Amino acid sequence: MADQMNPFGDLTKMLEQFKVPGVDMSALVESRRKDIEAIVDANKTAYESMQQLARKQTEMLTRAMQDIQEAAGAGISDPSKQTEVARNACLKALDDIKDLAEIARKSQADAMENITRRANEHMDEIKQMLQKK
Repeated sequence: MADQMNPFGDLTKMLEQFKVPGVDMSALVESRRKDIEAIVDANKTAYESMQQLARKQTEMLTRAMQDIQEAAGAGISDPSKQTEVARNACLKALDDIKDLAEIARKSQADAMENITRRANEHMDEIKQMLQKK
């Protein structure tokens, strides 16, 4: 029965049966496992960021609806006060858009950091494999 903690166990055993001169199959499989882990981590980061964006948008919509209800309930008839309420709503919307952009930027930066780190590790692994000849 395959090891539940290591889905690559059977694959490693299978590939080790095929002896290829100068190729460490275990190292090759381990390297691919790390590649997949890096992709999974990047996807996890992206998923968490999408959840954070959705929460922020829900919060923004709720706040906007509350502000509209308050403004309607106040019965503001003075044009200067109406202008001030509209101005404040626009400024708040701009702040919210900045927050959403920062969440998206951070998500992309984190995902790229994970992928870049793994790509650098991958290059180091390739160099080490080539030096063993």
